[in-house]
Amino acid sequence: MRVALHTRVRADRADAYEQAHREVPEALTDTIRAAGVTSWTIWRSGTDLFHLLDCADYARLLAELEHLPVNVAWQARMAGLLDVVHDCSSDGKDASLPVVWDLEADSR
Repeated sequence: MRVALHTRVRADRADAYEQAHREVPEALTDTIRAAGVTSWTIWRSGTDLFHLLDCADYARLLAELEHLPVNVAWQARMAGLLDVVHDCSSDGKDASLPVVWDLEADSR
């Protein structure tokens, strides 16, 4: 499944956010991959961050990451950099953006 997310970096923390993503812990990326994520890309426009990920099951991903110490530490680091954070809890909330249009699904 494809999931799009929107978060927002604090204006004064954009450089630190980008630096953090040059140092994503290998234990975290290994877990993300093991949870079925095949790709995850983040774009930044000013302070707006747009994430696009492909995964087998987004709810499973959140459940596997929620209490993992390396992810808890990562989320704490991100909380200091972001104005709008990604809700990584697995309580059933869907933080993804709704699909408006999809060329692949348009059968015209």
